Amino acid sequence: MRFFSFDPAADKWVNRAAYGQWNTIYPTDTVFYVGGYGHGFLLEWDPAREWVATEKGNPECNPRYLTEAHPDINRPHDLLAYPDGRYVILAGTPGYGLTGGGLLIWDRETEESTVLTHEQLIPQQAVMSLAPLPDGRLLCGSTIAPGTGGEVKASLAELFILNLATNEVEWQEPILADARSYMDMIVAPNGLVFGIADRTRLFVFDPQERALVKEINTEADFGGSVSHQGTRAFVQDPDGTIYVLFNRGIAKLDPEAQELEMLAEAPVTIGGGGDWLDGRIYFYSGSHVYSWEVPAAEDQ
Repeated sequence: MRFFSFDPAADKWVNRAAYGQWNTIYPTDTVFYVGGYGHGFLLEWDPAREWVATEKGNPECNPRYLTEAHPDINRPHDLLAYPDGRYVILAGTPGYGLTGGGLLIWDRETEESTVLTHEQLIPQQAVMSLAPLPDGRLLCGSTIAPGTGGEVKASLAELFILNLATNEVEWQEPILADARSYMDMIVAPNGLVFGIADRTRLFVFDPQERALVKEINTEADFGGSVSHQGTRAFVQDPDGTIYVLFNRGIAKLDPEAQELEMLAEAPVTIGGGGDWLDGRIYFYSGSHVYSWEVPAAEDQ
């Protein structure tokens, strides 16, 4: 497994051996968190310090090994640093042959971890996507997918709200009929949550009313969204504009009208991504990294 970074201004690559498979990533203002396969491990990397190859049990490494959540998480699917700066939350599917995945919650102040099992969350399901809500609450989207080789034991994926102060589920509901996986979510500037289920179902959720607002089937006009572990289908620019990565192109989301507009058909199949830097959206296809320059608002 490899770690790489690219500096577009200098046209410079850094390529190093990585600890395990970096499924999920999340940057803060100062450090960079990694959730990896296998054993659902969590790393903390400080880009301002010298790189020191990770060794489990050695606190002087950078990236530093923090903890793991095996068997409750083996393949991470989402990672979030909660906006209050205290908690880092890792979600994913469980170990081989198992059904039902948990959540790993890392306390940055105490440097202690808590693992919530699927029995404490949604039994026989795993968490696929995360979105921060106000007042220490977390919106989670589940999947009925088991660990590799495991047995599907649930019929409907659900949304649920977790209180991070008590680690208790306050609300849960399978808001979409026949949904198998809530793959990615983002909180829009207007407070509504936009998400993707089963790759072609864009949904709008009101967390205050705890109700489904709208569902759009994207298959005919946009196709399926990117869908790999650590999905990152939603990309937000510094002004709050939200873009959505589909396999065949990049769309813009209008949170007020709750509509999508395709901005650019891709010359390759977009595999995943995505991120924003200096007016460009970065994504990958196969073994290559690509970027697209987002036109000025008046040109969109």
